[in-house]
Amino acid sequence: MSYELDLITVLGPTASGKTSFAAALAYRLNAEIISADSRQVYRRMTIGTGKDLADYRVNGKQIPAHLIDICEPGEKYNVFRFQHDFHKVFTDIKTRGKLPILCGGTGLYIESVLKGYKLLDVPENPALRESLKGKNIDELEKILQSYKKPHNKTETDSCQRAIRAIEIEEYYLRQEPEIREYEPIESLIIGMDVSRELRREKISRRLKSRLEEGMLDEVKSLMESGISAEELIYYGLEYKYLTLHLIGKLSYREMYDQLEIAIHQFAKRQMTWFRGMERRGFKIHWIDAATPLPDLINSVTSSE
Repeated sequence: MSYELDLITVLGPTASGKTSFAAALAYRLNAEIISADSRQVYRRMTIGTGKDLADYRVNGKQIPAHLIDICEPGEKYNVFRFQHDFHKVFTDIKTRGKLPILCGGTGLYIESVLKGYKLLDVPENPALRESLKGKNIDELEKILQSYKKPHNKTETDSCQRAIRAIEIEEYYLRQEPEIREYEPIESLIIGMDVSRELRREKISRRLKSRLEEGMLDEVKSLMESGISAEELIYYGLEYKYLTLHLIGKLSYREMYDQLEIAIHQFAKRQMTWFRGMERRGFKIHWIDAATPLPDLINSVTSSE
C-alpha cells in the first residue's frame, strides 16, 4: 500500500463489518477514523445507530474516531453540515501527520467529500411543507423521482425525510450554481463485499442482539428526555419502528418483523448507491467480508 495517500475510504452496507475492519486498519497504519454515518452523529443514540464503540479499541489501543456523538437528538444534521465538519477534521488529522480513514455506509456523505460537491445550506420552506402534508411515502417518493438530477438521493423511509428531500430539490431549482467550496479528494476506496445471504443472516442476528442489549430502553429514554415521537420517527429504521411500538401503533411482533424487513431493504439501497458510485467513475476495491479480519488487514497493507 502506498503511504502517500491523502485518504482511505472504507464503505459497505450495514452489518458488513466495515467498522471492525477500519479500526484494525487504523491500528496497523497509526491512522484515525472519520465516521460517515448520518445517524451516529447523535448523542444517546448508540444501540439503534450501531455505533459499536467497542470496535474502536484494538489490542488495548483506543482508535480515535471523529464525527460520532457531536450533536443532540432532535437536531437535523445534514450532508451540508457533514461536508464542513469532515473538512475541519480531515485538515486537523493531516496537519498532525496522520492518515485519515473515512468509514461509513451513508453513500451521499462519502460521495459529497470525495467529489467535492457544491452544496447549499437549504432553509425550511413552510408553504411547501404544508402543501405536502398528508401525502403518504409512496406519493412523496413519486414527487421526488420527478426531479431530473436529485441532489439528495438518500434514505427516505419516513415522510419527514422525503419532504425534506423534496424541499432541497425545490431550493436547488431556484439557485444559480456557485463556485466549488471544496476540491475533490483522491482516496483509496475499499468496499466490504458481503453475500446477500450472509448479509441477511448478520442483519437478523444483530437486530435480535441489539434488542437484547436494551435498544427499546434507549428509545424510551430518548422519549422521556423530551424528544418527540415525530422527531424519533424522522430518524428512520430502528427509531421509527420502535417508536411506533412504544406509542401503540405496532405490536412488538409487528415492530420486529417490519423493522427487520426495512433494514434488509436499507442494506440493498446502500449497495445500489455504491454500485452507482462505480458507474459515476469511482474505483472501489471490493474485499470479501467473510475473510478472517487478520487476513484482510494483511492482504490490504501488503499490496502495492
